[in-house]
Amino acid sequence: MKIAVRHRSIERIPVLEVVPEESRSEALPLLIYYHGWQSSKELVLTQARKIARLGVRVILPDAMFHGERKLGEPSSIPSVTFWSSIQHNILEFSVLVRFFEKKQMIERDLIAVGGVSMGGITTCALLTQHPEIQAAACVMGTPSPLSYIDLVISSAAKRQIAVPKDLRLALSWVGHYDLAQHPEMIANRPFLFWHGKLDEKIPYEAAYDFYNTIKAEKYAQNTVFLTDEHERHLVRGDVMDQIAAFYEKNFLKK
Repeated sequence: MKIAVRHRSIERIPVLEVVPEESRSEALPLLIYYHGWQSSKELVLTQARKIARLGVRVILPDAMFHGERKLGEPSSIPSVTFWSSIQHNILEFSVLVRFFEKKQMIERDLIAVGGVSMGGITTCALLTQHPEIQAAACVMGTPSPLSYIDLVISSAAKRQIAVPKDLRLALSWVGHYDLAQHPEMIANRPFLFWHGKLDEKIPYEAAYDFYNTIKAEKYAQNTVFLTDEHERHLVRGDVMDQIAAFYEKNFLKK
């Protein structure tokens, strides 16, 4: 199967559209997949190709301050640019979906999300506000962004990096998108976590402890957690195959 990769700008959001060549003009299930911090849409292209082969239109947006939208160096204030990038991802999700809805290009209203690291945090956040999402995969992310803010502030203090006293106030919007605070919003949707135990950037426990807390709940019956005992903050090809298989089984065969 030949996969077409088209660069386009959707409402000034630069994206890659990854789709089976013969189906590029047809309505297909839509998956929006988000890259990680200080990365770009091109670096999740291999994952997108694997999913597109299943008959999916995969959209890879550049997050604000990344890729084609990079605007110099990140702020020196710990994590401010990071959270601003996630906030733009969240707000722009509806813009991207609406574009394809207007063109009647979404088959059976099938919409899914996924992402790596910062993109995984985006994915969990979107589940709190968008019931139209039917499947999601959080890869090396955390469903507990408020706890992650605490971790960043604590780490900065240990390294004697100045943190504005009102940083938590400036980031107070994050609480509305904290899935750990609103786990019932999973609403029994297919939801995959993948995380390596040796992750040095986003702690494995941040996701696994959440999963252990909710796994017996009815709303989490379709939530699964895959662990790699020896992996750090890296996604290898075999993991990408597992993620594609998850979407094939839980998103496309509904």
